[in-house]
Amino acid sequence: MFTAKDVMTLREMSGAGMMDCKKALVECDGNMDKAMDYLRERSLAASAKKAGRIAAEGIVDSYIHLGGKIGVLLEVNCETDFVAKTDDFKQLVHDIAMQIAAAKPTYVRREEVDQEEIEKEKEILKAQALNEPNPKPLNIIEKMVDGRIEKYYKEVCLMEQPYVKDPSTTISALINEATAKIGEKISIRRFVRYEMGEGLEKRQDNFAEEVMGQMK
Repeated sequence: MFTAKDVMTLREMSGAGMMDCKKALVECDGNMDKAMDYLRERSLAASAKKAGRIAAEGIVDSYIHLGGKIGVLLEVNCETDFVAKTDDFKQLVHDIAMQIAAAKPTYVRREEVDQEEIEKEKEILKAQALNEPNPKPLNIIEKMVDGRIEKYYKEVCLMEQPYVKDPSTTISALINEATAKIGEKISIRRFVRYEMGEGLEKRQDNFAEEVMGQMK
């Protein structure tokens, strides 16, 4: 279900004790993200204890790729100007900017997604499944729809995306790990991503794949 290495990884990410991390993984069937949430809900994760602090410092970083084909502007906040000037923080922000260029998120976190659109998408997916020649039972269809919506969140929400440099972790886990290491609350506030010619009719170039290839 999970290994001692998983326990150590969760400990490094959360700052919680070994036994607390092991219990969290047991309760969450080895799912690292759910275990992190478990620890945060019980105020066991060091990053959770920092969640109430104000992160009003930080930097705005830019990333331009492919000779101007893709551009990203990103604001990441921390608590002090001292941390904002450190190489570790600057590298973290730059890595996230590259992630945005490569993985094309639309939102920072799922709370920003328009819930009316989500409900509308659920109804469409449910109707499609019910209209198939041999439709599955309704309870199975609802689970399938929920699965599709969860996949959608992981595609469009930056915090839930697999980290391009290490797909075994997520951006959320990356931020939690950095928070534990740096010792301050870190928060991705906002970003904007531009792709040259986006929305115009032209030859299709997959710039995002090229960025992703470079990051790996």
